[in-house]
Amino acid sequence: MVNPPITCGLDAALRVVGGKWKPLILFHLAPGKRRFGELRRLVAGVSEKMLIQQLRELQADGVIERVDFREIPPRVEYSVTPLGRSLAAALLPLCEWGSAHAEHVEAIMARRDASAGAESQEASA
Repeated sequence: MVNPPITCGLDAALRVVGGKWKPLILFHLAPGKRRFGELRRLVAGVSEKMLIQQLRELQADGVIERVDFREIPPRVEYSVTPLGRSLAAALLPLCEWGSAHAEHVEAIMARRDASAGAESQEASA
């Protein structure tokens, strides 16, 4: 399948970092190298399969590097490339916005969850 042409800068950025897990992975790799187990603990809620998939995609896109030390037990480290560092820097204002508005967003999510629960009960009645 051929991707449609990129329409703007945001389109290009989202093609690389789109989805729920990639920005979080990049956030946790920005400070420095991490082993797979560390990332699995830091990116709460992601399945091992999904984490592996997202890491492979970020690596294929040139955002992160993977070093396999070919040891027993296995040791693999992930780190951010220069391209990944520039992307992480671009995401920093979004992170700051989220920190500043976290309580408001949590309240919205709670209202949305309550509303969805009420609609579900009405539908089953």
